[in-house]
Amino acid sequence: MLRRLKVVNFAVVERVEVELAAGFTAFTGETGAGKSILLEALGFLLGARGSLSWLRTGADRLEVEGVFDVADLPSELRERYKVGGGTFTARRELDVAGRTRAMIASQSAPVAALAALGDAFADFHGQHEHQALLRPAIQLELLDRYGGLEPEREALAVAYGRWSALKSRLEASSMSEEERRRRVDLLRFQLEEIDTARPRLGEEEELEDRLPCLKNADRLRTFAEQAHGLLYGEEDAVLARLMKAERALSEIAKIDPSAAHLQGELESARLSVDTVAHEVGDYRDRAAADPAALDALLTRQDLLARLKKKHGPTLVDVLANRERLAAELDGLENADARIDETRKELEAAEKALAALCEEAHKARVKTAKRLDVAVLRELKVLGMPHSRFSCCVEMEEGAWSLTGADAVEFLLAANPGEPPRSLKLAASGGELSRVMLGLKTAFAKADRTPLLVFDEVDAGVGGEVALAVGEKLAALAIGRQVLCVTHLPQVAVRAAAHFHVAKEVAQGRTRVRLERLEGGRRLDVVALMLGGRAATAASRKHAEELLENA
Repeated sequence: MLRRLKVVNFAVVERVEVELAAGFTAFTGETGAGKSILLEALGFLLGARGSLSWLRTGADRLEVEGVFDVADLPSELRERYKVGGGTFTARRELDVAGRTRAMIASQSAPVAALAALGDAFADFHGQHEHQALLRPAIQLELLDRYGGLEPEREALAVAYGRWSALKSRLEASSMSEEERRRRVDLLRFQLEEIDTARPRLGEEEELEDRLPCLKNADRLRTFAEQAHGLLYGEEDAVLARLMKAERALSEIAKIDPSAAHLQGELESARLSVDTVAHEVGDYRDRAAADPAALDALLTRQDLLARLKKKHGPTLVDVLANRERLAAELDGLENADARIDETRKELEAAEKALAALCEEAHKARVKTAKRLDVAVLRELKVLGMPHSRFSCCVEMEEGAWSLTGADAVEFLLAANPGEPPRSLKLAASGGELSRVMLGLKTAFAKADRTPLLVFDEVDAGVGGEVALAVGEKLAALAIGRQVLCVTHLPQVAVRAAAHFHVAKEVAQGRTRVRLERLEGGRRLDVVALMLGGRAATAASRKHAEELLENA
């Protein structure tokens, strides 16, 4: 569970801290007040790509910090960062130079670690996901997620990669000698470029961590020299004074034995200070400016950036590309000698891939039937009782890819008498919102992700449907956390916690103010949401009814 979120200098947010609890939490406010910014900040904390456009004008950095339950941290990260107890803090910053810094439990961590936390802990559903829902590749991915078919997808990707590499190797044998020679020269050049650089996973984060120390070596040495002098280097330094005090306590102990423990405790403290003083001295000696090391680090960063630009976009991709290049080069250099062997291997790989595609197809057809039932059940509740939803799965023999040989398409007949058609043709904006929420609800019941975040997924609905959406979100929040930005009072009243987001101007600057609504104040805000520009007696009465029924 996310227990607390702190956002500083993020867009129009100067500083906001909010305590959160389990269940359904709603954020309301006028358009542009900053509601979605809070969810964007949470996404940034959990590994989303940062943007300098988020940095508040005049600030040198933005920061987002969250307090989470330790149980929500993946076990691998828990062991790596030695996280214990009930909660831990995750933090991420972005400075004006575009550098980002991440921390888990007060320890420096790569952004990838925060992304791993986000993948395991939270599921974000934004208003712009509606368009993504129309893409067949996304529909296939959603179907596989619903059916828990990730292992099948991984097996398909591995099998397809092997089949594709063998096919390329066999095709290479039919190249002309001149084509093969040119391709071999290019592959050798690209491999040498990567191998000479010898990139390592995690290296970029290591360089980023070292950079501040190298750039500020003179300042570090000055401060270390100052600290060492205060502890050890002067006549009236801390250690000298502690030794004098220790001798005085020794004389006291000779007369009054009951005070002997004071001398022992002071001696222990002096020894600790002495150890620190020596370590500070060693740090001072090591902190000398090293322009050559700084230049080498910056050169290395530039080299890695050029590698990623040519073979990336990440070092993971660079290393994966290196293996692909090496395999192709090996095939080209040994094509003639291995052509018969390759043909046999390709035939076996093709049979294995075809078998996996057939198994995946059967599993997807079975999953699609369950998904149809689950989505239809949700759509009935969401005000589409006569709609028909169908997940169509078709397999084309030989049309293999990383995800198998299946094409998946979500079909909808929104009204009686209409034939099922693709979502992009069959659904209006409001209907598409409800289909999205129905899908997400069905997925959420199969996937116990601790935190669900909804950003105006209720757009385009109202009336009785809005009431159903609110009930659906409240039901989703049983046993987990749900955060939702909404403009609908029918949804907001179902929340266990209701926050109002507003902009205010202080000292000539705009900032966001976050207010938890209780009692009469919540009634006023709900009435205003119902009544438009001003609450009326009718809207207040309606608000009372909504809150009472909720």
